[in-house]
This record gives sequence, C-alpha cells and structure tokens, in this order.
Amino acid sequence: MITLSHYLIVSGILFALGLAGVVARRNIIIIYMCLEMMLSAANLTLVAFSRFHVLAGLPDYSAQALVFFTITVAAAEVAVGLAIIVALYRSKQSVEVESVTKLQG
Repeated sequence: MITLSHYLIVSGILFALGLAGVVARRNIIIIYMCLEMMLSAANLTLVAFSRFHVLAGLPDYSAQALVFFTITVAAAEVAVGLAIIVALYRSKQSVEVESVTKLQG
C-alpha cells in the first residue's frame, strides 16, 4: 500500500534534484527545466496531502483545484520564460549564465 510518506519522499527527491540542477548548472535552459521540476514536486506534495486528507469519508479535493491553477500559471510562465530565453540567445548568441550576467554589449 502506498502511503503519504511515499509521495513525500518522491516529492522531496524531485525537489532536491531540481535544486541541485539550479545550483550546479550554467545553461539557462537546464536551469529553467530544473525550476519546473521543483514546481512539479510542490504540486505533487499538494496533491498527496489533498488525497490523504479525508472529510466525511471522501478525499478533500480543494488542494487539487489549487494545483490545477498552478499548472495553468506554469504554462503561461513557460511561454514567457522561453520567449525571454530566445530573445537572450538572439542578442548574446549563447544560453550560458555568464554571457547573460555581463552588461557589456
């Protein structure tokens, strides 16, 4: 039987991998994907707590509604973030963090 702790362990591992990717990598696209992984780990935690919180014999789905809205906002964020990354690539011809942090042309 899968318990709440199993979901939380998987979510913690996903979040830790995302955090390690953000800290260790220098490619903006990889950093962006790791940030999305961290967001997915938080959503998994919300769904797990929602599933195991029982009211009157039925699961409480209010947190799952919140996850639906966060996924919607994340989709919009992906569109804007990728547009910014493409614009940075067109101006700097690189997606490395060091090339973007320099303010010289």
